[in-house]
Amino acid sequence: MAIRKILTYPEKSLLQPSIKVDTIDEEIKNLIADMGETMFNAPGVGLASPQVGVNKRVIVYDSNAANPDKDDLVQEFTALINPEIMAGSGSIISEKEACLSVVDYNSDVKRYEKVTVQALDIEGNPLDFEAEGILAIIMQHEIDHLDGILFIDRISVLKRTMYKKKLAKMQDDQ
Repeated sequence: MAIRKILTYPEKSLLQPSIKVDTIDEEIKNLIADMGETMFNAPGVGLASPQVGVNKRVIVYDSNAANPDKDDLVQEFTALINPEIMAGSGSIISEKEACLSVVDYNSDVKRYEKVTVQALDIEGNPLDFEAEGILAIIMQHEIDHLDGILFIDRISVLKRTMYKKKLAKMQDDQ
């Protein structure tokens, strides 16, 4: 396992759709292990493979993210391969949503309250489950990454423009 570099906006590969995984081989399993370690090191609750420079449809998330009593020392993650949101219902505001690839910024984002997800697990077994609350937000956020969408693409043009100006100033100050 290795900690990989997390790419940050405006890296162009973050804006590209990812390709479907056809074979779950050692390369994919190593990618997943690295992503889990990278996510917890960051620290984050979810990570999509494009964020580490691999445009394949793979995400990982903190298995205990929805547990308010979770022990922060327990680092267990779940991997989803070729995840798709099949249905969404309700509406929720994800307050102060942030991203490991969007530096020093958070914003409220409108999301589905509940989603139905289909994917494969690391062994290639089909999964079909409903997620709600924080888990639904994580699913939507990470699957968006696989489609080349960042959470800042889901906020108002004014807020996005303000972020881009802030980012440009931060880069000028370096």
